[in-house]
Amino acid sequence: MDSMKSFQSYCKADELEEQAHRRRTRKRLIIIGLSTIVLIAIIIGAVFGTLFPVKSSKSNENPPTYTAESIKAICDVTRYPASCGSSIAAIRSSSNDTDPNPGPSKVFTLSMQVAAGELIRLSSLPQKIISSNVNIDPMVREELEICENLFEDAVEYINDSISAVQGGQGDEMVLSTAKINDIKTWLSSAITNQETCLDGLMEAANHAAIPQEMENATRNSTEFSSNSLAIATHIMTILQSFQVPIHRKLLKFDRHHHGLEFDPRFPLWVRRGDRRLLQEENPIPNITVAKDGSGDFRTISEAVELIPKKKKTRFVIYVKEGVYLENVSIDKDYWNVMIYGDGMYKTIVSGSLNKVDGTPTFSSGTLIAAGRRFIARDMGFINTAGQEKEQAVAMRSSSDQSVFYRCYFDAYQDTLYVHSNRQFYRDCHVTGTVDFIFGNAAVVLQNCSIQPRQPGPDQFNTITAQSKTDPNQNTGISIQRCHITPFDNLTATTYLGRPWKDFATTMFMQSHIGDIVDPAGWTQWTQGVDPPNTIFYAEYENLGPGSGINERINWPGVKPNVTTEEARRFTVESLIQGNQWLPKDSMVYESSLE
Repeated sequence: MDSMKSFQSYCKADELEEQAHRRRTRKRLIIIGLSTIVLIAIIIGAVFGTLFPVKSSKSNENPPTYTAESIKAICDVTRYPASCGSSIAAIRSSSNDTDPNPGPSKVFTLSMQVAAGELIRLSSLPQKIISSNVNIDPMVREELEICENLFEDAVEYINDSISAVQGGQGDEMVLSTAKINDIKTWLSSAITNQETCLDGLMEAANHAAIPQEMENATRNSTEFSSNSLAIATHIMTILQSFQVPIHRKLLKFDRHHHGLEFDPRFPLWVRRGDRRLLQEENPIPNITVAKDGSGDFRTISEAVELIPKKKKTRFVIYVKEGVYLENVSIDKDYWNVMIYGDGMYKTIVSGSLNKVDGTPTFSSGTLIAAGRRFIARDMGFINTAGQEKEQAVAMRSSSDQSVFYRCYFDAYQDTLYVHSNRQFYRDCHVTGTVDFIFGNAAVVLQNCSIQPRQPGPDQFNTITAQSKTDPNQNTGISIQRCHITPFDNLTATTYLGRPWKDFATTMFMQSHIGDIVDPAGWTQWTQGVDPPNTIFYAEYENLGPGSGINERINWPGVKPNVTTEEARRFTVESLIQGNQWLPKDSMVYESSLE
């Protein structure tokens, strides 16, 4: 986000060595090829299931019947019903699907196959643009390569969603509450990835040609992904309207069935074993890192190279006290990784990558966590680039069901990038200036210290910048039971946040807000331009001299005194489904408002 002077836009803006570039290109071509094979197999399987259906041992006396209008009826819940209907009709035609009466399960699956197919096609575009622009700017080139990775990850999210849906026989969809939430999260992240690509290109490009080309190219994929997300959001209503049998017992989460025990200190999706790791003073590590040579390695990056891919059980890295000058990346194929240190101010990972020196915001994090179910405990992550270097991220998480416990995030602009998926922060310390908690994850920060600091000349502070782009995305920033106080001798105007995108969603609740926050509470993204009515900026039962609501800015989307029922949407239990995954990893938390 451009913050110098008016910093009216937040376009999220080292050429790589050629050998590394060729290796990545080969890897991406393999991924695209495999994804294409998987997609074709899914389509063939769907057609085979239609032509040779498996008969259930318990047939219904009056099985539901559908007409050709079923596709239209389902697509009517989407934002783009025309593209929904026409794209599903096209994929049915291309796969020789002759079923005249497709049910909701099949229509939903087909919609996701359409989105995945379009994203696979789109994945080759970045390299085509690079090849056709011989003198391309290094930063634009890097952003295009980021786009390629983002598109590939989006395909994976959609394929995971397809697999989650295909759990029943015929149209009897076996959907648990957890499964529905997973699907909505992954489809939301697929949309976020596409938007992140466009943001990065706008940040890097010094002219509009390449960003405009990419925006035009992503229009279909974004609409198709949105259509699938809308169907997922309304899936229960759709199934009921079509009289489809539903395993209702699965819609109620059973903590005993999942081997979970209630612990008021942590969300329920933290597994029992992970709770022990979070609470145990010295968990037994797989690898120990120590600067003085007393461990297995002297750097965290060396330890990361030994993490097994897609490991189903915890892989623990202990980092002894010290300042580690490196950038650490936990790749998306590194699952269930835990990194813990000797304290948030004792074990510090320090980097300085930033926009001004040529690193895109998306890649500038001192720590980047992408692999699912990542945990960090008693660690500090700082970016020392300083305010004059503009966007410089201390930590970016795209990790689904990630947990950060007693961690320190220190930088200026764009400190904590809560990019996508479900995230939980407890007892953490965050400092920054402009938009220093930003992104489009479903994230709860609970019992954290949030400290704005003095920004550069002619700048003001904004604590949050949420970037929801679709009303059906299950995303938002929730700040609960936190303390908002100055980090230093702060004199600059400070706001709770500003809306990065049209459906920006942020809640401050049950927090202590110091007098550093301007009485207006919120401010415009572009000075002089009010945000759309679709934003949702809310407050609930806050305390402190900055919590007064009488002078809050009068926008339709600002809700300074929401009801208890509205506030419950932003608890650990509701926003990030903490009752489904936090008891799988151990630490203190409150699941509700009480």
